[in-house]
Amino acid sequence: MSYKKLEIWQIANEVVIKIHKMTLQKLPKFEMYEEGSQIRRSSKSVKSLIVEGYGRRAYKQDFIRFLINAIASNDETIDHLENLYNTDSLKNKELYKELQTKLEILGRKLNNFIKAVQQKHNTLSEPEESYQVSDFNNPESI
Repeated sequence: MSYKKLEIWQIANEVVIKIHKMTLQKLPKFEMYEEGSQIRRSSKSVKSLIVEGYGRRAYKQDFIRFLINAIASNDETIDHLENLYNTDSLKNKELYKELQTKLEILGRKLNNFIKAVQQKHNTLSEPEESYQVSDFNNPESI
């Protein structure tokens, strides 16, 4: 199994792309190097920490540590998004709500994924679906 098959990585990847486009297209120029730069870095950090943790998945505590750091970076991304919206640098309320929802879902799924790793790590004949938590398009399943 590849990290690219992990639902949390797929959501994080989608968030990175949306945030990157948002900072280039929707923010004032001065924010490109201020909050825009910070939100791009923190969102990319979430995705990278998932990948790095997956690379160390043979070591349960390392895997969990990287996933916890991914949650922290996700929380940081939420904070940067709120700063942009609250200071009127991001004026598109619909885009703000969409990103906020995706980030909140990602945070919950990261928490659920950590629980799954804690319970199912290195079990014999573990199917690939073991770490799949729920359906991203169905928020009730989170």
